[in-house]
Amino acid sequence: MNKHYHLIGIGGIGMSGIAMLLLRQGERVSGSDLKESVITNELSSLGAMIFIGHSPDNIKSADVVIYSSAIKEDNPEFQGAKKRKVTLVRRAQALAELMRDLSVITVAGSHGKTTTSSMAAYLLLEAGLKPSIAVGGIFKNIDTNAYLGEGNYFVAEADESDGSFLCYNPDYSIITNIDREHLDFYLDFESEIKAFKEFIYKTKPAGCVFACADDLNLKNILKSYTGRNVFFGLNKGPGFYADNIKIEGLSSAFDCFFQNRFVDRFKLSLGGRHNISNALAVIALGLELKIGIDVIKAALVGYKGAGRRLEEKIKNDRYSVFDDYAHHPTEIKATLSAVKNLSFDRLIAIFQPHRFSRTQLLLDEFGGSFEAADIVIITDIYPASEQPIPGITGMRIYDKIKERSPDKNVVFLAKEDIIEYVLKNIQPRDLIITLGAGDITGICDELVQRLKG
Repeated sequence: MNKHYHLIGIGGIGMSGIAMLLLRQGERVSGSDLKESVITNELSSLGAMIFIGHSPDNIKSADVVIYSSAIKEDNPEFQGAKKRKVTLVRRAQALAELMRDLSVITVAGSHGKTTTSSMAAYLLLEAGLKPSIAVGGIFKNIDTNAYLGEGNYFVAEADESDGSFLCYNPDYSIITNIDREHLDFYLDFESEIKAFKEFIYKTKPAGCVFACADDLNLKNILKSYTGRNVFFGLNKGPGFYADNIKIEGLSSAFDCFFQNRFVDRFKLSLGGRHNISNALAVIALGLELKIGIDVIKAALVGYKGAGRRLEEKIKNDRYSVFDDYAHHPTEIKATLSAVKNLSFDRLIAIFQPHRFSRTQLLLDEFGGSFEAADIVIITDIYPASEQPIPGITGMRIYDKIKERSPDKNVVFLAKEDIIEYVLKNIQPRDLIITLGAGDITGICDELVQRLKG
């Protein structure tokens, strides 16, 4: 008889992926979340029993309870599971179990995980390898974040935010970068670097680590690593690198070299230099797996990207609207740099900070993240289950931007006032982009509807 799995926080992108994989394996699945969403409705249509709100009654028939890092121990379902002695499993542990007996490819890093992992997954799909997939966003080529394949490979995004990526023992690891992120968990950057080092060392000896050579912390870690490793990056070096880069709008082309030898010229259906770096990692992986160059070239052209990663909502002669998940200063800079290659007169960036702790820890960096924007709109912090920190508000980011660039056109607005402000101030040939990992995407969608109407 199949087990009954219950997922606390089933509407989250990572948890929903596990739920989908379990459902497609024929398991009984239930789950709870605080509110109904597109994701919970889709899971319901696939056969999951969905509860809105958390209650111990929701888990009364469960054999295994899976919980995300956002779930605290005082959650009533978590407590109910402990009281009933039901097996409690972290999200990453559940994913590791789903990967068992397969050849695992993980993608880790502070930035670029979802794009790189879904691009790698698409390459394996195009190569006919039928991989299973679990990534942290909607992978547009297959319109889902999780897929149960028939092949021997499993491509997964490895989340470092709570240290749970240390649950995996991959055959192949891609690490895009290490940045000052999730310091609410790690407390200091040295501890974060140590965790990435441990993750790298968990890669199986017969496998390979692919690491970005442009990241000095990664290079330092790999100096003492005795397993196989291959570097990739935008700067010339001994690994894979790009040259003769040409970016046109939201696409690019580049020559790929390996050990200073020309490999081929590749085209990528994504803008931004950071995505060329991500593509180099996928090229390196593809060649390691002995996938043909022509297949790799076709996959990079055919890859459609991931949801909320420079996602185009409207683009016409009057104005353009994009939505992006960027919520860290490095990501904001990269995203705004990428859209600079488009044709427009003014760039309007609308940013919703994500978490009080991140805002507090990276205040100075946020202050210098919006230099590419002509107009910046800052709104209130999306708490993401955190309690407020006294004195830490979205207004602090506004102050930091003005402190750094006194003449910058910056406004601070309540979320409910953003749309009317934009509609009142928009001009022909404006490009508007919403940024953040919270619910700012809802503002973007509403703005799009208003502009279309």
